Amino acid sequence: MTSQALPGAASRPRRSRSGTSGWVFLGRRIGFYVVAAWSAITLNFLIPRLMPGSPADAVIAALQQKGAQLTPQTIASIQKIFGQPDANLLQQYGDYLVQLAHFDLGVSTSSYPSPVSDLIGQALPWTLLLVGTTTVLAFLIGTTVGVVCGWRPGSRLDSVLSPLSTFMAAVPYFWVALFALWLFGFELGWFPLAGGYDPNTVFAASPGFWASTLKYGFLPAFTIVVSASGGWLLGMRNMTVTTTAEDYVLLARAKGLSSRRVVFFYAARNAVLPQFTSFALAIGSILGGALLTETVFTYPGVGYLMYHAVSNRDFPVMQGILLMTTLAVLVANFIADSVYVLLDPRTREQGE
Repeated sequence: MTSQALPGAASRPRRSRSGTSGWVFLGRRIGFYVVAAWSAITLNFLIPRLMPGSPADAVIAALQQKGAQLTPQTIASIQKIFGQPDANLLQQYGDYLVQLAHFDLGVSTSSYPSPVSDLIGQALPWTLLLVGTTTVLAFLIGTTVGVVCGWRPGSRLDSVLSPLSTFMAAVPYFWVALFALWLFGFELGWFPLAGGYDPNTVFAASPGFWASTLKYGFLPAFTIVVSASGGWLLGMRNMTVTTTAEDYVLLARAKGLSSRRVVFFYAARNAVLPQFTSFALAIGSILGGALLTETVFTYPGVGYLMYHAVSNRDFPVMQGILLMTTLAVLVANFIADSVYVLLDPRTREQGE
């Protein structure tokens, strides 16, 4: 007895479960990160209000001791960020969210009357230019060289670079930065010792100004790339060694595919997945700046701004930077999850 198909069954389109589950997975992750961001903002709101005393009065007193003439609007803004004595907690929370929506993080106690958002906005491009570029460059260099070393473990290149990268990853970064500053800046005089650009150059979008920023930023960028690439190289090398023993790589070799295709489209594509988690955390931490880098080289980025705020007990600036760094890490991790869905179809099965 033969079974007959129902009329129109053959023409009925089949729904792609992998595509649907991928969107379900991303939807769940979006919900998780929205809750995490709300928790970070709420915790940032509660911490000053759970401290003994009144942080708002402490900030106002610190400004008045420096001779600042505070307007009623400035005092109200500070109290909305750090606590209002004449309002209940729910009303304070609503006022705090309104302040954040207007990017009002209060005023700096060490650089009054500069708003915290303006200080962060001035330092942020320097950090993105230095730390952002070098983080991506170190990741690309370390990952690419790690694939080559892991594909042929024990080769002459692997025998030289693997121990060297282990050494560079183990040496504290500030030693590398201080040594480079002493050798290339102080002894040889090839690069300036501090700053982000020549103070005698006009701060404007001109060829002379950009040439000055490249000269001042080359040495800190070089030290970051040298120190960070070793960790990326070791991680990718070890993952590639493990991946090359998988059945799908052996099958690709048995099919006679070229070594380049097997390395980059089979082994490296799967070995790079764990690297994205660390890369997302590194990208998210860019807003915090490379604190040691910018402190050693007195580079005018967010990291040096944080160091200056801690040294001067500038709580509004510290709180603003910590909040922005937390939110940046969450955004970077969400981007990493999205890339996982595109690169690894197995993650889509979690949504089924």
